[in-house]
Amino acid sequence: MKGLLQKGGKLNMTEIPRSSAVQRNFKDTLFRKIFNDEEKLLSLYNAVNNTDYDDPKDLRINTLENVIYLDIKNDVSFIIGFHLNLYEHQSTYNPNMPLRNLFYISRLLETEISINSLYAPVALELHFPSFVVFYNGTREQPEQLTMRLSDLYKIKPSSPKLELEVLMLNINHGKNLNLLEQCQVLKEYAYYVEKVREHALNMEIRNAVELAVTESIKEGVLVEFLTKYRAEAIQMSIFEYDAEKENEKIRHTMRQAVLAESAKARNEGRNEGRNEERIAIIRKMHQTGKLTTEIVSVLGFEESYVKAVIEILSQSPELSDADIAEKFYR
Repeated sequence: MKGLLQKGGKLNMTEIPRSSAVQRNFKDTLFRKIFNDEEKLLSLYNAVNNTDYDDPKDLRINTLENVIYLDIKNDVSFIIGFHLNLYEHQSTYNPNMPLRNLFYISRLLETEISINSLYAPVALELHFPSFVVFYNGTREQPEQLTMRLSDLYKIKPSSPKLELEVLMLNINHGKNLNLLEQCQVLKEYAYYVEKVREHALNMEIRNAVELAVTESIKEGVLVEFLTKYRAEAIQMSIFEYDAEKENEKIRHTMRQAVLAESAKARNEGRNEGRNEERIAIIRKMHQTGKLTTEIVSVLGFEESYVKAVIEILSQSPELSDADIAEKFYR
């Protein structure tokens, strides 16, 4: 853990272990491969937006191919009407999705708009963008969560001049049932991923995936896709499972780093009392842009407690940990 936390509470990412086995070498994720199809994508769009488009020709997929910017690659991008949509699947909660989407849509707009038109005396007409993440990670998350770019700002303005919102929809078992019922393919995808995880608890991942594929086909789940792309689906599933496990290791390392820093602070006598120590940890994570939900998830503190401390930090950043402890607990 040594060296993970630098001065000012920032994480030293160069010290966090990474496995070359889980680098994103595949062109497609399983989600992207399944929904890179106008008919299936239209069904998903209708389910998310409560619309009833019925002609796949109304939809144009414009996902950037063979372009990776800062290792950021979107799963599916498409236009329907005047609506630009960026959809992504995530098995790991990532509060930085608004920033990632800002980078991606900037690159996407570069391909859609001629640079010369930016200097024309006529206003451009842009498609209205929406950003959606379909989450099926193992950590508990709400059914819906809106992540905002302004959540990452060190100073929280009341009216941010640059904003981007990402809607995260939880598609794990028991979540967003209406959404899953309206899009059968999404429902089957979520079921298949859950089946892989269940089998992986008792056997090696390749055997777990192969069994999940065989059982899914027998049960009528993703039959056409898994039959046609069986070998590719198995490889992608193994890769994504390994990547998910690697991300969990990284999160564990980060959590341990924070706790180790706390222990060091106690040993050096820099904090007095448990309450002051907790506030110091929350302050450090808040300063690095962590959201309330992520702090709660990592540290296990009560959400109401974390929110109250962050509110004081936002209103009175000049207060020391001791001042806040006295203010909070008097």
